[in-house]
Amino acid sequence: MSNSLLRNKPMAFLWRVIIPCAALMMASQVASAMSIRELRALEKTDVKQGANYKRYYLVGAMEATLAAHDAGVRAGATPSICLNGRRLEPAMAEGLYLTELKRNSELYEADMPALLVMGNALATVYPC
Repeated sequence: MSNSLLRNKPMAFLWRVIIPCAALMMASQVASAMSIRELRALEKTDVKQGANYKRYYLVGAMEATLAAHDAGVRAGATPSICLNGRRLEPAMAEGLYLTELKRNSELYEADMPALLVMGNALATVYPC
């Protein structure tokens, strides 16, 4: 970016503030979490592969939850999930999710993110 663009204050504001904010807003819309209702619908709409898509999503949700938790702990947050050397296999994701939904069925509404359920499941099964 040339210095002449940055000398023009409206253009500098556009390049430094407006465009990055717009890009961030678009990225957040693309990467929004699937709700419990959407995850159930995904499984039912595709008869052949729906169950696999659900499992893949839950594995990703489990790994994303752990990664976000670890990043928070590195930034100084109090840990709420402690594996303590125990292995966490991808095959465990669906069981963790479904068990948490059954255990606390009155807590969750269909429009809540599936990531919330996974985070609570991990914190319940692997407490600190």
